[in-house]
Amino acid sequence: MVETMRRGRRRAAGRKAAGRAAAAVSYAAMGWPVCAGAYPPPARTHRGAGAVRGCSCDRIGCPAPGAHPISAAWQVEATTDPAVVDAMWAARPDANVILATGRVFDVLDVPAPLGLSALNLMAGADIEPGPVALSAGDRALFFVLTRGAPADEQEWWSCHLDCEPEVPELPGLPGLAGVRWHCRDSYVMAPPSQLPGAVADRWLHEPGTNPLPDGVRLLEVLADACEGAAR
Repeated sequence: MVETMRRGRRRAAGRKAAGRAAAAVSYAAMGWPVCAGAYPPPARTHRGAGAVRGCSCDRIGCPAPGAHPISAAWQVEATTDPAVVDAMWAARPDANVILATGRVFDVLDVPAPLGLSALNLMAGADIEPGPVALSAGDRALFFVLTRGAPADEQEWWSCHLDCEPEVPELPGLPGLAGVRWHCRDSYVMAPPSQLPGAVADRWLHEPGTNPLPDGVRLLEVLADACEGAAR
């Protein structure tokens, strides 16, 4: 019975790994830069203690378990060549999928409740959101056309859930706390990646069939959603 359960877990893990590899190759084929990410290792049980879960990087106190590139040279390794990506996952079949931002697309990364509110506003106003993913169940990722690397914009915006302006304003837009803008030299984890103890990332609006929208226009909707959450 125990061996049967182990075989079942191994088969399930194999299916998940195959899904991540296939997704990584498909992103590369779309022209999205891909590199291999860290991943949750199998639970380890120490004598006298419960299961220990962490990150495949084995860094003590890793600040982002399973949610960062494997290699420090990820910016160089990120590629749109499907054959190279396929080889990456052949070498590391358990790897999560990392997408480099600021090249083809930027990502507006917001708390999931704010993102879902924004999607409702867009639906009511007939605004197409573009590709949107739900990451680890608590963040919504809005993929938008890259704006490059303007010198007067911060790459990371405040990640606090409140809506008090804590970052410089863009022309005509308030500062938005709770929003991170991933552009140059940044990255996001893409579906179907998975963090320790969390549900797998998933798409709410699939890429490919949903063109990348303008980021500033989308920020206007996020500002309205943020204002509504503060009331």
